[in-house]
Amino acid sequence: MSPDAGHEARYRAIAADLAAKIRSGHYAPGEALPPQRELSAAYGVTLMTLRQALRELSDERLIVQQPGRGTFVAPPHLAYQLDSLRSLVDDLRKQGHDVRTAVAGRAVRRAPAQVAAELRLRPGDSALRLERVREFDGRPAVHQVSWVRRPVADRIRDRDFTGVSLYTALADAGVTVARASEVVRPGLLDAAAARHLGEPQGSPVLISTRITYTLDATPVVSDHATILGSMMEIRTERAATGLSLTWGATS
Repeated sequence: MSPDAGHEARYRAIAADLAAKIRSGHYAPGEALPPQRELSAAYGVTLMTLRQALRELSDERLIVQQPGRGTFVAPPHLAYQLDSLRSLVDDLRKQGHDVRTAVAGRAVRRAPAQVAAELRLRPGDSALRLERVREFDGRPAVHQVSWVRRPVADRIRDRDFTGVSLYTALADAGVTVARASEVVRPGLLDAAAARHLGEPQGSPVLISTRITYTLDATPVVSDHATILGSMMEIRTERAATGLSLTWGATS
């Protein structure tokens, strides 16, 4: 075996051993791993070899390395399904996750220009602004701002959105949702969402923009969600006669 091959075998063996310990629960989600010098001594390898093993685990999204703080086991990931027309929380609860919702604000306000365009409102028209924070395993994971077109908004504004999804409230109000158009793109955490999610401004996130339409093609909800990339992955199933996805470059 060549020296390079032996080096690769060592760090891959370390990565496999640490991965097995993470998956078995020996190291729990969110728990810090021992310091690198301690791990390298335990495995009898150099720091360089250990760091290559940790890089493998990071690529597999099993750990998160935080400069100045240490190396932590990654939290379990939520899977955001793209092949159904359900609310985000309904999606996640269907997968068995305990998701909690906190309402950060609700008010009828003048719709911003972009929202007015998405909902096809006249300049100066108002809509219901509903702001929510989604928590997963006790950690804030999603900051969501939904604008609901009036007069539908007036029929649902007093619902308890900590326990009722927006789609359920619409259905209870006699609004039939037909389809939604959604774009998910990478972005950076802005100051407003950072305050709610407890992460540094500028952290990598996924940003979802969804417009929901009724049977007569009227846009009824404009939804903007900021999703922590460390907490969620996007997953879908493809088939020849099933879901079709169109890929495009971000501007």
